[in-house]
Amino acid sequence: MTTNPQPHASYISRIENLMDPAGNILLNMSYAEAEQRVLSNDASAVRQIEGQFAICVHSGKTVRLARSIGRPMRYFLAKKIDGPCLIVAERMEEIREKLIELGIADQFHPSYTRMVPAHFIVELQLIGCPDPNPQYTRYFAPQRNRLSTDLDSIGSQYVSQLMLQCKNWLDHIPDDAPIGVLFSGGVDSGAVLVVLNHLLLTRGQAPTRLKAFTLQIDGNSEDATQAHQFVKACGLEMLLEIIDVSSDKLSWQEAVQTIEDYKPLDVESATMALALCRAIRERYPDWRYLVDGDGGDENMKDYPIEENSELTIRSVLNNTMLYQEGWGVHAIKHSLVYSGGQSRGHIRTWAPAAKFGFSGFSPFALPSVIEIAEGIPFIELTDWDHGRLYALKGEIVRRGILALTGIDMPTFEKRRFQHGAIEKSKFDAMFPKQESQYREALREHFSKSS
Repeated sequence: MTTNPQPHASYISRIENLMDPAGNILLNMSYAEAEQRVLSNDASAVRQIEGQFAICVHSGKTVRLARSIGRPMRYFLAKKIDGPCLIVAERMEEIREKLIELGIADQFHPSYTRMVPAHFIVELQLIGCPDPNPQYTRYFAPQRNRLSTDLDSIGSQYVSQLMLQCKNWLDHIPDDAPIGVLFSGGVDSGAVLVVLNHLLLTRGQAPTRLKAFTLQIDGNSEDATQAHQFVKACGLEMLLEIIDVSSDKLSWQEAVQTIEDYKPLDVESATMALALCRAIRERYPDWRYLVDGDGGDENMKDYPIEENSELTIRSVLNNTMLYQEGWGVHAIKHSLVYSGGQSRGHIRTWAPAAKFGFSGFSPFALPSVIEIAEGIPFIELTDWDHGRLYALKGEIVRRGILALTGIDMPTFEKRRFQHGAIEKSKFDAMFPKQESQYREALREHFSKSS
């Protein structure tokens, strides 16, 4: 969508907004109302937008952008003789294609694109050279450590908010639309499956519209075994569908191109997500809605700290939303090109689903769910002990699910999606050991497509 040119001084500012409003999942208001809230620059008003969204609005030379974790949004400021030209899109490739269309493709480089960080209103002023730095206004600032140490209470509050957001999402989609859960049998995807099944039964709808899709490579995976154990324990065996994919269909190079990033863990995860989404699409040509548990690990700080030399348990527990946002927009290590934390990494989930025409939904990544998690007194509950921290998520979620659905779901030790879908020897043989190889693949991709 191209807005009407806005005159300013002796030149014209131009905005090419390629964001499709249909890509937003707004659960409590219209798109027009959400736009006005972003335009107002009122953080409290933007915080009231529920759902997954990425919104760009402008008035004269002032442009404001805001997004949640669940949908990416990039921008690129190009130069034309008659003034600045701002291009806003989901992907780097979309920006490059628009520059080609405008006849200024020589200005493009992927490192010149900027990612709007989640949970901030970003304000740009299109006044021409020199362009001022963007201004950031935080619209989501959850209060930390506000909950008691009662795990039953924490679990009930956390799962209640998860259930509310899933209910609102069900209200948002057609009553007869089939729903797929990207399912490993882990705590987060398991909770999503149990909650959705419970909500459908409560609404008097057939749970047969719900499927748990589990990926296995070459006929064998730990996730498939775990998924069977989970649904059997919960009495949901009829929902499970194992999706078997041959390892020769996996391509980390395709994953790099799809997520337009080079971080090894995200590339590995996206490689498996592409395989699963492609197989579901081949099996079900008309399927649209997928739900996942992405964000649950970030909320409960359930990543192996020992694997990241840049982190300590003190940095994890002392920094608000470290796993969701990284070190923060004003930190030296914040990436303007990619943002940080899950604000960056969620594209491993969003992009594969989008590539195959699915509408994805990640309820754990919504601010209202994150807000409950940030209120948990992690330090008091763990006393800085790694083992107690890693055990906390399963216990909290299990208690909440039991209290609200009556199902005592099993909890298994954490395992990354990319590790659970394929045998270790095949995984090790498939993926490069050095991040530099992923970086080079991304550089080659944009070099060849220029």
